[in-house]
Amino acid sequence: MINWMRMVSLTPSMAVCLVAMLLVIDSMGRCVFAQPPPQTGLIAEISKETLWRNRDGQGETWFHPRVCALPGPGGRTTVLMTLQVIGGSDYFGPVHWTISEDLGKTWTSPSPIPALGRDPVPGRTDGLMAGVCDVTPQYHPQTGTVLALGHVVFYKGKYFARKEQLARYPVYVTRSEDGVWSERKILGWDDPRGAYIYSNNCGQRVVRPNGDIQMSFTFGPQATNRMVAGVHASYDGKTLEVAEVGPALKNDHGRGLLEPSVTRFDGKYWITIRAENDRGYLSTSVDGLHWEPKKAWSWDDGTPLEMSTTQQHWLTHSDGLFLVYTRKDSSNANVIRWRSPLWVAQVDTDRLCLVRSTERVVLPIVGDGVNEPDKVALMGNFDVTNVSPFESWVTVGEWMPRDGYRGDVLLARIRWNKRNEVRSEK
Repeated sequence: MINWMRMVSLTPSMAVCLVAMLLVIDSMGRCVFAQPPPQTGLIAEISKETLWRNRDGQGETWFHPRVCALPGPGGRTTVLMTLQVIGGSDYFGPVHWTISEDLGKTWTSPSPIPALGRDPVPGRTDGLMAGVCDVTPQYHPQTGTVLALGHVVFYKGKYFARKEQLARYPVYVTRSEDGVWSERKILGWDDPRGAYIYSNNCGQRVVRPNGDIQMSFTFGPQATNRMVAGVHASYDGKTLEVAEVGPALKNDHGRGLLEPSVTRFDGKYWITIRAENDRGYLSTSVDGLHWEPKKAWSWDDGTPLEMSTTQQHWLTHSDGLFLVYTRKDSSNANVIRWRSPLWVAQVDTDRLCLVRSTERVVLPIVGDGVNEPDKVALMGNFDVTNVSPFESWVTVGEWMPRDGYRGDVLLARIRWNKRNEVRSEK
């Protein structure tokens, strides 16, 4: 709308010219105000859709919706999603899967992946069960399979066994070209540095040209001061094996460095890492094993981003690198860990920072993050995937931990102005 108060200081002729510039004739012959010109840059537009609804708490609250794109019948793209119900803090149901053959317009009913349910812990008679969470699927073009990698988690009854978590490690299943899921397998790593935990939970990975997997571990011999390192793993469509783990990045604050995600851009690897000192970190590497000293995320004017122990993920276009993230803002001052809304901004790949003028909201905050923060759905556990040369997705399962664990599954479509030649990063 025109601010008429400001026009008071204009001469009549200037005002007429200004209004004429803002008026257009619509298809009905009516004179209307023109819309602002679209933003320039690689991102053409961002739209929001709801895939499954449960804001009323009458259904299932699906969580961890993560997708990968793979070739489908007749040359069409098929999109596979893994997801699981959340019923409490870190308490998840069996992992399910669903398929869309029309780029997300419709989905099959979620079905359980047989091997990613819960198993009794051998030798325990107290009901401790080993489940799976934080699964990320990835299409592997060299073998035509899907690799779904998560990690083990332990439950007792209807709760996360917070005081009885055993050593935690990555587990995975594969899906063959004919749609058959494998049994559950363990990604072994016999290193005392991972005695308490080692994991690639929620992490983005890269398929290397030879079919190997570039990934990363968060790991530690105890609960605090975890480290992050680059990992090369071999994969033949059935078995994933660690080939080499590089030197560690460290941050001795709280639990340390968590939930790393890797991508490849401009001839090198990039890693972004969750931390527990109100920062997130990035680094780069030529070989994916030896990383430069980590750097806290900041704006291009040097101001650091305030991020409260929440993951970030890469949005990778062949002509530009972007980050999707959460951060502190006046609109979410009292939201848990500032986990709503989701933002995206382009990375200045020379200065290793975010370009503030490019920041846009991917999924907006719903509700009052200052006066009624408990009714704001959190969106900190999200996924970013390229699904076609002209479209990338951000998927997230909302949840309200202080208001009945209710929430919808949301899809943000990011449409590009220019063809994206990057297809296989995850």
